[in-house]
Amino acid sequence: MSVTSKQPWSDGFTWDWSHFALGLVFALPAVTVASFNELAGLALAVGVLPAAAFNLPAMRRARRVIPVIGVISALSLLVGSMLTQVPVLAVVAVFAFAVGASLWSRAHRVGALALMVALPLMAIGLSIGSVTTAVGLAGLMVLGSLYAWAVSLLWPNRRVDPPPPRPTPPPRAMLVYGILLGLAGAIAAGVGYALQLEHVGWAPAAALLVMRPARNQLVLRSIGRAASVLVGALAAAALAAIAPAALVVGVVVGIALGALTATTASRRYVAPGFTTFVALTLIIHAETGVTPGDRFIERTLETLLGVGLALLFGAVVPAGIAWMRKGRTPA
Repeated sequence: MSVTSKQPWSDGFTWDWSHFALGLVFALPAVTVASFNELAGLALAVGVLPAAAFNLPAMRRARRVIPVIGVISALSLLVGSMLTQVPVLAVVAVFAFAVGASLWSRAHRVGALALMVALPLMAIGLSIGSVTTAVGLAGLMVLGSLYAWAVSLLWPNRRVDPPPPRPTPPPRAMLVYGILLGLAGAIAAGVGYALQLEHVGWAPAAALLVMRPARNQLVLRSIGRAASVLVGALAAAALAAIAPAALVVGVVVGIALGALTATTASRRYVAPGFTTFVALTLIIHAETGVTPGDRFIERTLETLLGVGLALLFGAVVPAGIAWMRKGRTPA
């Protein structure tokens, strides 16, 4: 059953109780393990994030895509971790991958997955300086996606109307978009390396996740992501400051995974709040010598940097190019 609020302020927000239950089952291993090993339980929760954030396909046979998403996510994270060993190569790779994925997305569904999933996760991987750590997280993502796929088969098929066909943008438009997207992501990564930020990947990931060819969609996603990340980071910092028992931490993270799964069909940009909360909770518990407030400020500022670059290259620069072309057009 899907429940969509009718209030004007919540238009586009969808809550599905069946999917909430599914998310809780996704989180069950993490909650169980967290009761006696908090860090391991949080790592398991991060492992099922790609599956929880993916809208459950209506038909069981189509749910085979869940392990595919998990493998793509894992490999992308691992590639990012390897690239970050050579910062110059990482910056160039972000730009080149953005251009290539943008062009590929026109022709094939895998290209769209590369653009929307692999590219941002590769950027997130730039924050993982240890390849060994990245291998461990990648393995958890693959195992988590296999578990999520198996669990999803318990949910029945459902009838849904097929989505309307999306217009295919011309190659030149996607090339321009890919170049601008690549510049936003590469500059965000370059700034992170230049300033020696501890989590270099947060800013480019924000830019790559937010930026879209349609300018009005970009503005809405920018505002939504900034607000959502702010709430998620604040919640993670608050939970760490309270320092509840390990089982309580596991249960709260499990509820967050359930809420993420329940809201995947929302048009409003709410998912980053839940993913930020889960990932940042793991980071805060895994690191010593850094206060939750410091992590909150770091996450928020780097997100704002990425969103700002996305707005610059996704809205301001195209508007400037269009204005210059209009000025050159003979009256």
